[in-house]
Amino acid sequence: MANGKIGVTTENIFPIIKKFLYSDHEIFLREVISNAVDATQKLKALASVNEFTGELGDLTIRIALDETAKTITISDSGIGMTEEEIEKYINQIAFSGAEEFMAKYKTDNGIIGHFGLGFYSAFMVSKKVEIVTHSFKEGATALRWSCDGSPDYTIEPAEREARGTDIILHIDDDSIEFAEKTRIEGLLKKYCRYLTIPIAFGKEQDWKDGKYEDTDKDQIINNPNPIWSLKPADLKEEDYMEFYHELYPMAEDALFSIHLNVDYPFNLTGILYFPKLKNNLEVQKNRIQLYCRQVYVTDNVEGIVPEFLTLLHGVIDSPDIPLNVSRSYLQSDSNVKKISSHITKKVADRLQEIFKNDRPQFEQKWDDLKIFMEYGMLSDEKFYERAEKFFLFKNTDGKYFTIEEYATLIKPTQEDKNKKLVYLYTTNREQQFTYIEKAQNKGYDVLMMDGQLDAHFVNQMESKLPDARFVRVDSDVVERLIPKEDLAETKLTKEQQEELRPVFVCHAPEKTNFTVMFENLSETDAPVLITQSEFMRRMKDMAQMGGGGMNFYGELPDSYNLVVNANHPLVLKVIGETETAMKADLDKVNGEIAPVEASLNEVKDAQKSLKPDDISQADKDKVAEIEKQLSTLKDKKTAMLSAFGKKNQLAKQIVDLALLANNMLNGEALAKFVKRSVEMIKK
Repeated sequence: MANGKIGVTTENIFPIIKKFLYSDHEIFLREVISNAVDATQKLKALASVNEFTGELGDLTIRIALDETAKTITISDSGIGMTEEEIEKYINQIAFSGAEEFMAKYKTDNGIIGHFGLGFYSAFMVSKKVEIVTHSFKEGATALRWSCDGSPDYTIEPAEREARGTDIILHIDDDSIEFAEKTRIEGLLKKYCRYLTIPIAFGKEQDWKDGKYEDTDKDQIINNPNPIWSLKPADLKEEDYMEFYHELYPMAEDALFSIHLNVDYPFNLTGILYFPKLKNNLEVQKNRIQLYCRQVYVTDNVEGIVPEFLTLLHGVIDSPDIPLNVSRSYLQSDSNVKKISSHITKKVADRLQEIFKNDRPQFEQKWDDLKIFMEYGMLSDEKFYERAEKFFLFKNTDGKYFTIEEYATLIKPTQEDKNKKLVYLYTTNREQQFTYIEKAQNKGYDVLMMDGQLDAHFVNQMESKLPDARFVRVDSDVVERLIPKEDLAETKLTKEQQEELRPVFVCHAPEKTNFTVMFENLSETDAPVLITQSEFMRRMKDMAQMGGGGMNFYGELPDSYNLVVNANHPLVLKVIGETETAMKADLDKVNGEIAPVEASLNEVKDAQKSLKPDDISQADKDKVAEIEKQLSTLKDKKTAMLSAFGKKNQLAKQIVDLALLANNMLNGEALAKFVKRSVEMIKK
């Protein structure tokens, strides 16, 4: 057996660093400035244990851009480095000085770096990198380290009186965008906005003599003490809203905020906000900013926190979240998973607290909060278990009820004959007003379910609530929405219903599927109603929202029921007109149909006792021929009735009334309806 060490040479590693160290090359500025922050924090830590006894002085980190020379200089007043330390921390790739420092002094003191790779991100955008450094140690001299990205480097004496380090990046030609002031300002704002040491870039400006001029005052681009790092007891609601608008200047006020402040079993701080979502899920995502020790990591937290939490806005900061831009790494990190679970619990606890302590405020903001609640309950079972206690139903009267309260409210009136509790709902109060009114007249309550996720949420509720059904208020006639007893006797015979079917269906819009149905309703109900199957409509709604396996339903055309009230005087009048005007023709065609039906029944009766294989082909052909003859005669009868129906103004008028009640009558058809109505009133 032989032992050895894997050899990694700088010839191999530098091309890899330049292209692949970080997925986004702009990260270099964050990494180099983070090192400057670490150097400063180390000095403060040494001062706290009296290993540095000098004056700390001005610790501001300064960023200088020379657009002509195409250089960026990052200067700090931290601990600096000796030649030995340069050899140790710079010339050894992936040796972390931060890790060694924290291990020695048993403290992190806000120190960021862990892997020792951050400095080398400078080579992703630089053709040459220089370090000018002066250690805080007594007797130290200034040194210059220089490397052009090859295995070779130089160390030589330099001029720098004060302790600290300058990192000078000579921007490569293929990264020239990073030598522009606006680009650097954007990166500083994105990555360094809340670093713990003041960072200066340029000077503040005053308006003078018609133009902006630099002042002597440094322009500090960061806030070292953001409010998430402060104690909740020291903050007011106004502070949270002010910070929200600092993060999102163009946003409306948030609904609520949650201050995260955990130190066990992991460290976590942050502030999350419930924004006004306005029924839009997609555009709201990627608004949570993830930080590690106030260093920006990413705003793409999808997969790192539960899906529904990506709808929140705000900041999460934890030293237990690694400074690694790989989302796959973050998603598999055990600390990240624990943090994700804890945030879910904190969100639920905060909502329950508001509901319990200030229900009027909770109800007032519910319409904006509802889509978040439904998204969470649909996508996260643990959140559902917590949220079902304070989820609210809203009815058409604008009143709010918990799930338990609403079941108690409707149980006396909305339990069907099978002991199932029926939850009636509407998706559009204006369009379905007629149906809502009929339901309310029977003493029923109707819920508002007009949200983007309600079709999916209704399905979930049916699976969660025992012995419950959700039924849209226009999915059937009011008597059948909550079946309690058998309906009234009909005044139309089966034959009359069959004769009326083509008279009415010929007036339905051509591009929509309508099925004529007859119901034994009250004489005071409408003569014709239009309903839509609860199952099919719900499946289509879910397909539009992208429900898994629902695409088939989304491609189907809309289909409706044209429900004819078999007991309404106007319907009876139409059948009377039909039988009077069509008597001779109907008697004739019925006379032709009767013997054919009798012949078919006779043949089928004779074949009842035979197995299909025992029936001769001649007898099968005879049945097929009779059925074809019968179908032709029935089609002839249907065509006659349709032709009559098209001329029957009363049938047309009552069908149009039903279409109008459902906002399905428009354009030319509506104009004709108005004109016909005037003519009928004149009569």
